[in-house]
Amino acid sequence: MKKLKLVFISFVVILLLSFIALLTYIFVEPKAYDFMIKNVSVEKFAFDNTKNIYGHDDIVLVIIDDKSVEKYMWPWKRDLHTKVLKYFQEYANPKVLVYDTVFTTLDQDNPQSDKEYFKTLSKYKNLVEGVMLNNLPYEDRIQGEVYDNIFVNKFAISNIEVDTYLPYLYKSILMSPMPFIDSVHHLGSITVIPGFFDGYLSIFFGDEKYRTQEFLTNYKGAVIPSLAMKSFLIANNNPKIIIDKNYINIPELDYKIKYIKAPFQSIVPIRFYKRLGNGYSHIKYSAVDIMDSYDNIKSGKKPKIDPKIFNDKYVVFGANVSVGNGLNDIKNTPLAINYSGADIQATSLDNLAHKDFLTFLPNWINWVITVLSMLFVYYTIRTHILVKAIIYTLLIILLSFAISACCFYHNIIVNIAIPPVMCVVTMILAYIHRYVLEAKTKEKVETAMGKFMSEDVMKDVIKNIDNLGLGGKKAIVTVLFSDIRGFTSMSEKMSAQEVSELLNEYFSEMEPIVTKYNGIINKFIGDAVMAIFGEPIQDDNHPINAVKCGYEMLQRVEELNKKWAKEGKPVIKIGVGVNTGEVFVGNIGSEKRMEYTVIGDTVNLASRLESYNKIYGTHMLISHSTFAPAKNTIEVNKISDVEIRGKAEKIDIYEVLKITC
Repeated sequence: MKKLKLVFISFVVILLLSFIALLTYIFVEPKAYDFMIKNVSVEKFAFDNTKNIYGHDDIVLVIIDDKSVEKYMWPWKRDLHTKVLKYFQEYANPKVLVYDTVFTTLDQDNPQSDKEYFKTLSKYKNLVEGVMLNNLPYEDRIQGEVYDNIFVNKFAISNIEVDTYLPYLYKSILMSPMPFIDSVHHLGSITVIPGFFDGYLSIFFGDEKYRTQEFLTNYKGAVIPSLAMKSFLIANNNPKIIIDKNYINIPELDYKIKYIKAPFQSIVPIRFYKRLGNGYSHIKYSAVDIMDSYDNIKSGKKPKIDPKIFNDKYVVFGANVSVGNGLNDIKNTPLAINYSGADIQATSLDNLAHKDFLTFLPNWINWVITVLSMLFVYYTIRTHILVKAIIYTLLIILLSFAISACCFYHNIIVNIAIPPVMCVVTMILAYIHRYVLEAKTKEKVETAMGKFMSEDVMKDVIKNIDNLGLGGKKAIVTVLFSDIRGFTSMSEKMSAQEVSELLNEYFSEMEPIVTKYNGIINKFIGDAVMAIFGEPIQDDNHPINAVKCGYEMLQRVEELNKKWAKEGKPVIKIGVGVNTGEVFVGNIGSEKRMEYTVIGDTVNLASRLESYNKIYGTHMLISHSTFAPAKNTIEVNKISDVEIRGKAEKIDIYEVLKITC
């Protein structure tokens, strides 16, 4: 039964810890991750100049910004977009031009401008346009299937080997006009899904924060590259890709990317960079300056932006207008709530181009760190006083944060919040466990103490455990002595084992009777019993109860004698003496060894009354001070003018014959 109970408790504790760890992972870990990304991974320490903080300068942004729409009111005519393409195609020599846009409509009012745009587009083989994937099915399934076939045949990666299962989410593509599809050479997915690294949990508890990227997407069995991945592949002559269960491998470039296989995606954490003074993590130019530069060059004037600065660079084109026009492409990221979507694409491309990734510490190491921290906290609490235990626990938590910060500084992702939270939970559980163990120990001590002293004295000791000391008070009590007649001579004829068994059974029968009448057994003196009534149990009727107790003890001895006679054991007779009076009651002895007892002439008289039973051939004698309050409840035989040793005057004593009520 104890083993089953232990198994059940262990199961409940493990379940509780798992539940708390899950809640921490859902609600706390993402915020801790964001803190580390912003303050440690991005904001590197100034003394280390070897670490790259800002985005690399071979990746630049061209943004349709406030300045651009102030000069050319949105929506732009297609010829403005054509100017941008021709500027880079004719005068600049970028490695890849990356368009973070989605082409969805034709210019019905000026079809000629579309034709010119598509003509220019068809000549630009180092241009990657964007496409949006959707997790909803097509409204027109047949039309969607036709579009998918065209799209997959032209834009899916063909030079690829997939040696593992790739999760999938998307069921349709935001359609572009066919003239655009026919003209453009490369498309890449611009779809970025917010959330943490958990997949399912982000759907229900996600905070709409962008932390990850999906370089390769499973779309109905075909692999669609992201905008950044497609741009990177073009810049490197479309090398072969091999996907296994842990890595995206590009053998020709001696390159591998560790990814996480979430339920719906194969994701990689974004390695963010510190933003420049312009609000972007990469060098940024205004789109209107590009168009004006094109016009200037055509008219023989000096361009605002020299095309040479784009030579052999990745150029990411996007939009980010502060208000209205549908151009406010901002995302909530660990760095800011208004992070440019184009800058996220540039950052993803930067990660790829420079092999600059965040990597995950293996889960088993995370859990080893967590479990070792918990065990240390538990051990500390079980073996140290409260103050030290709390200090050591705080040190462990601080050490855990320091380890996390060190890892993030070196672009390694570890669990941040889970170890400290589990340490705090362990501390709480450890103190609960310690309290339970101490309660059990206390209960065992109380049980053990109860075998050596009265239960009520024991409770009083425990109640005043912090204030134990020598001393006491004067009080009116009733003292009862009982003794076995002729026990010394009788025990000489018995073995030690027999004597022990007889006394133990006798005392075991007497103790409940004393307790029944609100008395306490102060001590066993050989074969004698000394009991006190009135202290520490407050009882106004203690003389009456003491007399009733003594009388019942005599009756119980008669019953024991009948039982022992049948068992062949010797029979006994006892004498009882009871006296009421003032005594000193309290703790006496030394600071190291004390005893709760009563002292005074009242005690001595009770003892002598018990011994006088031998003289008068009686079984129970009480003093006048006991008889007075009890006279209406007992029938007695008065023994007058008894000379008591130690008393100057003779006194009357009483033999108790019967309890009347």
